[in-house]
Amino acid sequence: MKAEFEPFVRDFVNHLRDNNVAIFAGAGLSKAAGYVNWKELLEEIAEDVGLKIELEEDLISLAQYHVNQNNRHKINQKILDEFVEGSNPTENHVILSRLPIATYWTTNYDKLLEDSLAKNHKRYDVKIRETDFHHSIHRRDAVIYKMHGDVSNPSEAVITKEDYERYYLYHNSFLTALNGDLTTKTFLFLGFSFTDPNITYIISRLNNVIDKKSSRQHYLFLKRPVIGDSNITNEAELDYAKTKQRLLIDDLKIRYNIKALLIDEFSEITDVLKEIERRYKKQTIFISGSSCGEYGRFGEKRATDFIHNLTKQIIQKSYTIVNGFGVGVGSAVINGALDAIDSEPQKFSDSQLVMKPFPQFVPEGKNIQELWEAYRKRIIPIAGIAIFVFGNKKDTTGNVVLADGVKKEFNIAIENGVIPIPIAATGYMSKEIFDLISEDSSKYLAPYNWLWKELCQMNSDVISENEIIDKVINIILKLNK
Repeated sequence: MKAEFEPFVRDFVNHLRDNNVAIFAGAGLSKAAGYVNWKELLEEIAEDVGLKIELEEDLISLAQYHVNQNNRHKINQKILDEFVEGSNPTENHVILSRLPIATYWTTNYDKLLEDSLAKNHKRYDVKIRETDFHHSIHRRDAVIYKMHGDVSNPSEAVITKEDYERYYLYHNSFLTALNGDLTTKTFLFLGFSFTDPNITYIISRLNNVIDKKSSRQHYLFLKRPVIGDSNITNEAELDYAKTKQRLLIDDLKIRYNIKALLIDEFSEITDVLKEIERRYKKQTIFISGSSCGEYGRFGEKRATDFIHNLTKQIIQKSYTIVNGFGVGVGSAVINGALDAIDSEPQKFSDSQLVMKPFPQFVPEGKNIQELWEAYRKRIIPIAGIAIFVFGNKKDTTGNVVLADGVKKEFNIAIENGVIPIPIAATGYMSKEIFDLISEDSSKYLAPYNWLWKELCQMNSDVISENEIIDKVINIILKLNK
């Protein structure tokens, strides 16, 4: 990721932690999934009225001309033909759906946002018509405002000049909701170009609803123009496009407090979103471990006190803990977290403890091991850091053995880029994980190669519980700088 995006990423992650962000998705976000952009959608429409699409910039008027000379049927059919068939969400859609973003606005007719949220097991509420505001989906994770309609009802899609001009008459609930979100949330506009017809009309709506004096900072990705773009075939045309873009950028900043983030390649957006996710996830720590009652040199009382105090301090540093309720470990994790939360309820929140106990009963036709594996793959990627403690169980003969479930959780963590912190001093599977990392530390820890030295200091038979806690807290703090 380019250094110039650092201030944006830092600011956006901070607002993300406070659940105060929103995404505004334009056609460019869906383009990579194989859907058409505006010009491709209206190419045949332009030919029907004797115009060349490559020469047209006012595509909204173009759509209106076609309706004036014919009727709306062909445009409706084009929307159906181009968007009714499903397509796989892009990597950008997937990253966004994994983040705790509760508000999406879009001018797109496709269902990529819905599909990506569903694949990440999120419950969404879609607003397409005014009547959709009369009710809400209970326990929703996200709401999608499709302010220009949906492929399911192309006759009501906003696409012509008349649709845009009369928007405020029939879509007042959208404008009211947009006003509220622009006031309380930080927006990231994705998939818009500086020649996008939606930009002009959306910005004109912002002019009516936004309070310029107290407006929040919003962000918009824009690609720098290059020769080869639409209507840019030589240096003179490129210079003209750059001037026009610069004027737009100034206008966005001065009048709407929207900061443009300039990119050279669309892949840079993916890089930035990945960095946002990586930083956000490091605020969440998964604690893996189990014990059948054996805690090595610690003994049960010292071990549970250690886990309790470690968890308590993690919460007190304002991090979130994900707990799978491992036998002999999970209760101490919960008690430590609740101790911190209950002691200062105005400062810490129940949301900092995410409890994900494993299923204990097997549905008919299911295999418990497969069920647990699928469950692990859902909960571990929530975190950015995984702490491993102890890790033993009894086999069928009653002997104490290493817990293979903890090893599976380590493997899933590595597959998902979760940073491992095995506390080797606790022994058992945690020690074996440390030994595995020792064989090629850069393989498991890069780019945080400094972490190996810290892990080695916890591979000790004499290190105290308080020393371990201090070491782990310092590691977490350093990883989050």
